[in-house]
Amino acid sequence: MSTSEPQDGKSPSQLIDERISQLGDWRGEMLGRLRTLIRQADPDVVEEWKWRGVPVWPHGGIICTGETYKSVVKMTFAKGAALDDPAGLFNASLEGNTRRAIDLHEGDTIDEAALRGLILAAVTLNATRTRR
Repeated sequence: MSTSEPQDGKSPSQLIDERISQLGDWRGEMLGRLRTLIRQADPDVVEEWKWRGVPVWPHGGIICTGETYKSVVKMTFAKGAALDDPAGLFNASLEGNTRRAIDLHEGDTIDEAALRGLILAAVTLNATRTRR
C-alpha cells in the first residue's frame, strides 16, 4: 500500500487532522500552524502519512516532516543541509550531511515569512534535482 493511499479508510490528510486534534495542546496548535504555512507556501504540496504516524509533505520529493514529541514539535527538512537558511531557523540535526530540523517548543514563535521561504527553497531544490 502506498503511503498516499487511504489507511483504515482515511486519507493522509484526515489522519493528520486527527493527530492535530488528538494532541489537544500547544503541540497540536503548532503542528496545525506549520501545516497551514506549508500549504500557503506550496499550494501543490501533497500530504502523506508515513513511518507509523508521521505527517510528511512532499512535492517532487520530501519537503519536510512534522513530528510531535512530549516537549517539542520537530519540522525536519529532508534536504535541509543543501538549503540556505539566512534567518537561522534550523536549530536541530545540524551535524548531518543531509537533513536539518527546526525544533519548536511551547511558547515559541515562528518567523512565518522565513519559514515559507525555506519551504519554497526546498520545493525548488526538489524540482532541480528531479530534472537531472
